[in-house]
Amino acid sequence: MAKPGKVFIFFNCDADKSEASMNIFYNRAVYKDTKTSRKNLWKKVKEEYGAERIQIAADNLKAVELAITEGDPVAASNLIQFGAIREIECY
Repeated sequence: MAKPGKVFIFFNCDADKSEASMNIFYNRAVYKDTKTSRKNLWKKVKEEYGAERIQIAADNLKAVELAITEGDPVAASNLIQFGAIREIECY
């Protein structure tokens, strides 16, 4: 049997990060747990930030980037308002 992997999904959401506000039909890009895919996830987060659809304190931008590209992308959610990153196991 194949070893499970993981993927990450970025969601736009409400300030409370309620699951009901995370629309899989709106945010349907899936990012693998690879360097290239993590860079693409960071690019998506930067785009959402630049378009002012999410908020990140300016002094937290580097921490969000490092969490996504080198650490735990889900942990970056704590520094993002109106956005969240979720991890899903896949087979």
